[in-house]
Amino acid sequence: MSFLKEAPYVHGTRARTAVLLVNLGTPEAPQPGAVRRYLKEFLSDPRVVEIPRLVWWPILNGIILTLRPRKSAAKYATIWTERGSPLMVHSREQATLLRGYLGEQGVEADVVLAMRYGEPSIASVLAELQRQHTDRVLVVPMYPQYSGTTTASVLDALFDQWKRTRNVPEVRWVKHFHDDPGYIDALKQSVLAYWKAHGRAQDAGGKLVMSFHGVPKRTLMLGDPYHCECQKTGRLLAEALGLGKDDYLVTFQSRFGKAEWLQPYTAPTLHELARNGVRRVDVMCPGFPADCLETLEEIALEGKQEFMSAGGQEYRYIPCLNGSPAFIHALARLAQRHMQGWDVARGRAEERAAEAARSRAQALLGGAPD
Repeated sequence: MSFLKEAPYVHGTRARTAVLLVNLGTPEAPQPGAVRRYLKEFLSDPRVVEIPRLVWWPILNGIILTLRPRKSAAKYATIWTERGSPLMVHSREQATLLRGYLGEQGVEADVVLAMRYGEPSIASVLAELQRQHTDRVLVVPMYPQYSGTTTASVLDALFDQWKRTRNVPEVRWVKHFHDDPGYIDALKQSVLAYWKAHGRAQDAGGKLVMSFHGVPKRTLMLGDPYHCECQKTGRLLAEALGLGKDDYLVTFQSRFGKAEWLQPYTAPTLHELARNGVRRVDVMCPGFPADCLETLEEIALEGKQEFMSAGGQEYRYIPCLNGSPAFIHALARLAQRHMQGWDVARGRAEERAAEAARSRAQALLGGAPD
């Protein structure tokens, strides 16, 4: 194993603190080539696809990466904006807003964004933090509900880099925030604001559908807590909204392959609701802090088609939290709790550096510091 090339350590270098937000990632463009590169990195992760390499590799490279990029690129094209991928746009906005809010609270910390797959890569962001002499890193995977397929994969990528680094920073990480009061309140405010503008589905005999990203059922059987954390988020949000058990549903989307995944599945549930006479549904994706392909295309567009084609009359998609002030404030409080004990108060670093310089000067002169 070879170590990464690093800048020489300089005694007395001022230490810096960074909050590293990590999201899933996105292709660079809604084009087959870019989508293929992204999918290859994503679907090559053994955390994501737990199939033996000898079996999976021919399927991935011979079938999936031949057929799927063009179809996926067409879907990305339906939600792409002038500023680029919605996930990238919202993620950058979240990092910028969090940096500003922490600064207003007197917290001296850089806030940087990395993507698990694609750019900006974790490797490139960590290299830049090392060049800036960042000595403390708080990692915030932007997955409210923990799963080995997501959060643990982020940690894999981080420590793959750090195991090749001589001067490894002090590291803390947020495992999950599925039941964080600030996060639940931000979801609540988002739903209430939408209902204020568009009315409640329940008032028309409808339901609130909370659709979470799906994972294979075997992950639950093998000890992954993701399913339970999604259920808890749904229950806490429903309680905060004053909903009864018959007013909402927790479902799981994005099933891939023939194996059984967490149920109930979102699309069949929407179809069944409409067939059973439910006229309106409000649909949201609490597991996605930022809107992306899975929310804007799969849920807002395909979900609507599924519901309406089965006889539904009104289908409303409630956007993700994105840059909502309530969510940014919740993120800031989450970060501050996890940085307790780190000296990140604005101005203290300069004071400590000045005190150290005075002490060194006194020592050189043979006297005692004041």
